[in-house]
Formats: sequence, C-alpha cells, structure tokens
Amino acid sequence: MEAFVTTDTENPGLTRLRARIAERWDSLSRAERAVCATLTGSSSEHLLYASAADLGTESRTSNATVIRTLQSLGYAGLSELKQEVAAPFTTAVAPEVRLKQRIEYLGQNLATIQQEVWKEAESLLSLAAQGNTDADYSAAIDVLIHARAVYCYGLGASGIAAEHLALRLRRTGVSTRRLTVDGFRLADELLGLGAHDAIAVFAPGRVTRDIEAILDRANQVGAKTLLVTDELRQTLADRVTATLAAPHTPTGITAEGLIGILIADVLVQGIVAVGPDKALVASQELNELRAQLGY
Repeated sequence: MEAFVTTDTENPGLTRLRARIAERWDSLSRAERAVCATLTGSSSEHLLYASAADLGTESRTSNATVIRTLQSLGYAGLSELKQEVAAPFTTAVAPEVRLKQRIEYLGQNLATIQQEVWKEAESLLSLAAQGNTDADYSAAIDVLIHARAVYCYGLGASGIAAEHLALRLRRTGVSTRRLTVDGFRLADELLGLGAHDAIAVFAPGRVTRDIEAILDRANQVGAKTLLVTDELRQTLADRVTATLAAPHTPTGITAEGLIGILIADVLVQGIVAVGPDKALVASQELNELRAQLGY
C-alpha cells in the first residue's frame, strides 16, 4: 500500500509514539525495532488506513510482530494508536479530503472494501471491549435506572445511537425522551428537564454550543448526566455524572455510531438484569399493543 503524502509533523499521536519508541528502544528485539522504524517513517494518513498485515509486510516482519511491538510500546493494539493519531487529523483535514483519501485507499474492488469494513469494525470492537470497566457501566446504569425520565441526545451521526438507546429503554419500561432538535428549539425541549431526570449525551469529539447548554441546564436543575464519547472523557469529566468511552472510527470506513449502539445495548441489558419484572411488564404491554395494530 502506498503511503499518503503528508504535511503534518506535529501530530500529538505520532509525537507520543516516537517518545515511547525512544524510551523502550533498548528493550526491543530486532524485529520489533524494524516495526518501529516503519511506524516512525509513516505519515498519520498512512497509519490510519494501514492494517497490521500491511505494516508487517512493510517492516518485513509479520502482523503478529506488529501487534506484539505495539503492546510492548504500551498500546492495547493498532486501534488504540489509530485513535490517538486520528484525533487531531480529523479536525484539521477537510471532510472532502478525507473522503478522497478513503476512496483512493479502498479502490473499487468489492472484496477489498468488504474486508476493510469488517477489519475496522473488529478492531473497534476489540478496543471498545477494553475501554470501560464494570464500575463504569454500573455508574452509567445507576444514572439511567433511577431517573424519572431519560433524555437522549446525539450529536450528528451519533444521533442514531441516541435513538437506539431511547427506543430500547422505552421497551424495558424506562420513560424516555429523544432530543431531535437543536439551536432555538432545543430550549423548548430542555425546559421540562428536572432534578429527577437524567440525560444521556452521545458526543464523540466536539463540544458544541448545544452540548454546553444541555450540560449547563442539567447542572442548574440537578439532573444526572451520562456522557458517551471518544475524546471528551477528560474534558467534560467534572461536568457529568458518569462517562463511557466509545471509540470513534478513525477513517470513516465504518459507522460513527457503531460502538455507541453497542454500548446502548450493554446499558439496556444491565437495566433489564437489575429490574427484570418491569421489563417483562413493558414487553407484554408492547406485544399487546402490536397485536391490536395487527402485528
């Protein structure tokens, strides 16, 4: 795979990578050093799209050696490195440029396209599975299960995950409200938010004016907040009740809300486990209503 030409030399993810390599160089094997040479010689764009197999070929080692090297450097795997490299890159490069690079990388071969989509999804799933502890999920479930009503808000494409959570919570007997508007109309939706409510915010990497208003309103009325995010965990830690990490696609090959949807599934199943009777009653009522409607 041809490496993309890049002009970035100050990518924090690459800087941290090179610092880790320098720190651990003496303890690395010959093969691991070959992998490190390939990593440090790669542009951020190249690392975003390269697979472990690609890097293994370029370093004349293997994909297993690439993964082992990254773990020796303190990364969980290639996905974690991609997440660090992608953060500044996705905000500094125009969307149409990223799209052009993605098209150039994937080409027109359907077999390659299919392989790359599943490959990135698998990597994100692996990273997400390690991203949150049982205590993290417990705190998030506690926010939702004791709420009078759960407001669900999603930023951009993450609105799909917010919609999914709202629908599934409603089907387990939890009262929900899906916030589907922004700007001027959002004020009307937030007017009813109270101290006994909770709000789940899906926001991968940007704090918008709407999110600022949502968090400020929740704090003002005493409502609890759950943040599902990729990059904002530390930035908003002191303004939310609970936070869950949802790794964002570094390339755009897979859906932005993929991990958010699966995290919503974990939350719902956790709530069902805590209150099965309520969920069973809601399920029975739902099926009765469907039957009345002819379904």
